[in-house]
Amino acid sequence: MIVVGGEALIDLVPVAEPPGALLPRPGGGPYNTALALGRLGAEAAFCSRVSADGFGEGILAGLRAAGVDLSLVQRGPEPTTLAVPSLAPDGSAAYRFYTEGTADRLFALPPSLPPGVRALALGTCSLVLEPGASAYETLLRRESRRGLLTLLDPNVRPALIADPAAYRERFLRWLPYVSVLKLSEEDAAWLGGRVGDWLAAGPSAVVLTRGAAGLTVWTAEGEEYGAAARPVTVADTIGAGDTVNAALLHRLAGAAGPVDWPAVLEFAARAAALTCTRAGAEPPYAAELGLS
Repeated sequence: MIVVGGEALIDLVPVAEPPGALLPRPGGGPYNTALALGRLGAEAAFCSRVSADGFGEGILAGLRAAGVDLSLVQRGPEPTTLAVPSLAPDGSAAYRFYTEGTADRLFALPPSLPPGVRALALGTCSLVLEPGASAYETLLRRESRRGLLTLLDPNVRPALIADPAAYRERFLRWLPYVSVLKLSEEDAAWLGGRVGDWLAAGPSAVVLTRGAAGLTVWTAEGEEYGAAARPVTVADTIGAGDTVNAALLHRLAGAAGPVDWPAVLEFAARAAALTCTRAGAEPPYAAELGLS
């Protein structure tokens, strides 16, 4: 099983008609990653705190339909976090968040994860908003120490980070507990570090997503591989990076022997390209990628 920890929220996605209208869609980086894993046919579980409001029910319904295990989901009466993306001409998105008093930031550390868990993925808002952020950080450290593959996607949202310097210091403290660091070019520029320094801190691999330029991985063994982006008509890029997370985890969790990084990156590029052809975070299903 692959456990994905972090927030689930509602993206209020702009639509063409009527002008100015917003369509509510379940989202959040960890939610999208768990949804994508389920659609790819992986055994996945979501670890979060979700509101008991109508939005929360819709969030869980989407995960349930994808076959995601919900036994690690905590519930609360607080409202669901809202995110309003604004889309650029190239389909990229910037976000404004409404997080005050919302359910997901009150996540509490679970006493244990189920037997048979092979990997843990964390990232995005859940590692920023307290008190839940400290609980997720403790989960990362605990599960890394017991040998789980861990994937971190910082998926930086500057609007939520009141003290950038403190966040960058926390990020560096996470790295000894991270197996695979996946981040975008924009994340890397904001964090201000270098791949070599990040690898030296602990991860076995750093995967960088570069939009239309594709993906690149650097490994602790000094290897570097890349994969080209698939040419598609882009509706928007919402959820593309989260789909990359799922594709990486799908291929890496439980893999025996050396990693075939060119094949892993090519699979991730194909999956992300399909997500980009659809409005909102709509990752592909296994059959669309030729998986049984």
